[in-house]
Amino acid sequence: MQFETVFRQVSLIDGTGAAAVKADVAVLNGRIAAIGHLAEAEAAQIIDGQHLVLAPGFIDVHTHDDTNVIRFPECLPKISQGVTTVIVGNCGISASPAVLAGDPPDPMNLLGKQWDFKYPTFATYADAVRDAQPAVNVAALVGHTTLRNNVMDDLYRPATSQEIATMKAQLSQAMAEGALGLSSGLAYASAKQAPTEEVMALAEELAAFNGIYTTHMRTEFEQILDAMDEAFRTGKHAKVPVVISHLKCAGAGNWGRTVEVLDKMESAAAHQDVACDCYPYSASSSTLDLNQVTEAIDIFITWSEAHPEQAGKMLKDIAKEMSLPLMDAARALQPAGAVYHCMDEADVERVLKYRLTMVGSDGLPNDPHPHPRLWGAFPRVLGYYSRERKLFSLEQAVHKMTGMSAKRFGLKDRGVIAEGAHADLVLFDPKTIRDAATFQDPVCAAEGIVLVMVNGQISYQAGRVSPERHGRFLARHQS
Repeated sequence: MQFETVFRQVSLIDGTGAAAVKADVAVLNGRIAAIGHLAEAEAAQIIDGQHLVLAPGFIDVHTHDDTNVIRFPECLPKISQGVTTVIVGNCGISASPAVLAGDPPDPMNLLGKQWDFKYPTFATYADAVRDAQPAVNVAALVGHTTLRNNVMDDLYRPATSQEIATMKAQLSQAMAEGALGLSSGLAYASAKQAPTEEVMALAEELAAFNGIYTTHMRTEFEQILDAMDEAFRTGKHAKVPVVISHLKCAGAGNWGRTVEVLDKMESAAAHQDVACDCYPYSASSSTLDLNQVTEAIDIFITWSEAHPEQAGKMLKDIAKEMSLPLMDAARALQPAGAVYHCMDEADVERVLKYRLTMVGSDGLPNDPHPHPRLWGAFPRVLGYYSRERKLFSLEQAVHKMTGMSAKRFGLKDRGVIAEGAHADLVLFDPKTIRDAATFQDPVCAAEGIVLVMVNGQISYQAGRVSPERHGRFLARHQS
């Protein structure tokens, strides 16, 4: 049989967590056509995979690439690290359904400017992604804060019953048009005044569509256990799976508490469908939040609209330069972005290793000095945490970034290498794969990625994105 591509003699890690095997893998018509010993097989292109690993393309379950997959469809920060699918619309903020009458409120401003929010329905957003045809596949959640901003004149209060009814109708329409589910960002001021009941009411729309609820919880600091209880109650009320976004214990006073946090996850998992994602770094990144300003940790300013000249400096140094107390300096910079060195490395490892944890970058592609996770998250798991720290096997690391993620988010026939599955593949060198991006030099492609295939077509090779892009918009449970 004539195939389009055959990978020869690869170390095959199939995304299920199973042990690696030596095999050949054939691709035809965008899918995996055969796996085994295919020495006699004919193909338009034969790729020598000796000493290399062939894995499913990585699935970035936590991104803020909503508008970037359209504006910058090469998606270089993602495809260069082996990512073939991104899930957008996290933390309560999504590009659709939304048309903004003014500047996007914090943290919707992480996704772009007012004119980037031009998708009144989820279907118009999906069409825009299809028209742009980015280098990676795109699936999307609907943001709670985005829905609030559509119907409320003031985000710093609870929604009225009529506003909730309108949000429910918009969410239901988006689900019918292929959204994965609902995300919330209850830690942000623009959603903090939303009571649990408001989120529960919206989540009620999800079950009929087999949707999912993901949440940037109300807090990741001292009251984290209460915030987890709220997330689990919401999922139980709505009868839908819950994913806790970027699970962490933030703040120096909270370090070490991942033991009890993961115990609570286990207790919840015994009687409902729960999971979490995390990024493999001990620093977070977002807009500059005055509630997180403290002398106890280093805070790096990535951008500032009021004082753009202060970007790229530590907040404490800016405060000295301005002769202001730390909090007053932070206020003077607003609106601004920041990297918070707020986590303990032992906590990061404990969460990353946890059996229900998927990997998400949470990268901010519009940040002028982004956190290195934007370019390095997935190779860092494979190189640093698996190969060097030996936190888990390479097979388990790949599973957390592929098969586990696809199953959790209902991405049919993706995340595994199996006959009939979509040919989203990454070929990498297990001895050299590593993240090259650093906090000082964050815009830097990973090392050790040999090639990336998206829907059966080589889309990244030798450090370059193919001029022809092959990503698709993935509607919920669509094959």
